[in-house]
Amino acid sequence: MDKKVIFFEVQGGNDKGPDGYRKDTMPMVNALKQRGQDAEVIFFDVTKKDEIFNYVKEQGIAYVSRINPGNLQHEAEYFEMLRELCAEGVIGMPHPDAMIGYGSKDVLSKLTSTNLVPDDTFAYYTTEAFKAQFPTSLAINERVLKQNRGSTGEGIWRVKLVNPLAKRVTEVPLDAEIKCTEAKDNHVEYWKLGEFMTFCEQYITGANGMLIDMRFLPRITEGEIRLFMLRDKPVHVVHKKPADSEDAFSATLFSGAQYRYDAPEDWAELVQNFLIQLPLVTSLLGNYDLPLIWTADFMLDTNGAGEDCYILGEMNCSCVGFTSELTLAHQVAEEILACIKEQTEILA
Repeated sequence: MDKKVIFFEVQGGNDKGPDGYRKDTMPMVNALKQRGQDAEVIFFDVTKKDEIFNYVKEQGIAYVSRINPGNLQHEAEYFEMLRELCAEGVIGMPHPDAMIGYGSKDVLSKLTSTNLVPDDTFAYYTTEAFKAQFPTSLAINERVLKQNRGSTGEGIWRVKLVNPLAKRVTEVPLDAEIKCTEAKDNHVEYWKLGEFMTFCEQYITGANGMLIDMRFLPRITEGEIRLFMLRDKPVHVVHKKPADSEDAFSATLFSGAQYRYDAPEDWAELVQNFLIQLPLVTSLLGNYDLPLIWTADFMLDTNGAGEDCYILGEMNCSCVGFTSELTLAHQVAEEILACIKEQTEILA
């Protein structure tokens, strides 16, 4: 193939190896070259945006975005360039709006019509909506609030009442005492509800600000289950068990969670149901092609019949890494080539 697959990175960041690249980027580049597909890495620089756009438009058949959002200072300009490249016929892996759609926390509120997310899951885009709904949600059951920004559990709070409400009370008073546990490190804080809600307004204001409000699932202590996906193919399942302490519910390594890697066949019920739901998920999230590399995180719950079921907690496709299993680069290369072949045949 004459045209190249372009891998976008940015300079700097703690996800880089000694050579300045992400540790999983060059294995993918080399795996493509071994298969006869030329590929190269371009570091996005907003001051050279037009130059990069023109080069990729002429030389690239597809791009693969490998930029950690935390390292990207000019996200709007970067996404604008990716949209323009897709409009010019460069195959996006993924399209920038798919990256936003699958990676934002409000994906949960958009998927309540599937069997993956409970229908009492709410998205707050204004402080007024938050103040109006959250005291009622908390009156029904223990809740988890998730900010749209941040990572490694920052701004994700488990919220429960210290004292139960009186019978027939349907809204928690603003002066009620609440116990709040942050997923970042499982530390506990005690607040008055009104004061805590004022504190949480910081998560709603500003660019892309919002909060997700969903019920707390007690079986999170049994572990979070992450599906690692290559487009529509489950590659492996990561079972992430929180630390064994009273208030622990975070499944991040930083908080002390233990990780175990399983085959998709070990979680056949979860995998099969998720794959069945994928066409509906794709439709609800804008009908974009599935991301090249992405993850879906689930928690165990029990349905009305007393059977195990799985609740979606979040998805991520911005820059999912696989540095601990670099041999996956060959599977990724095969998926890239398959995607190029499919898109080329569609346009032919």
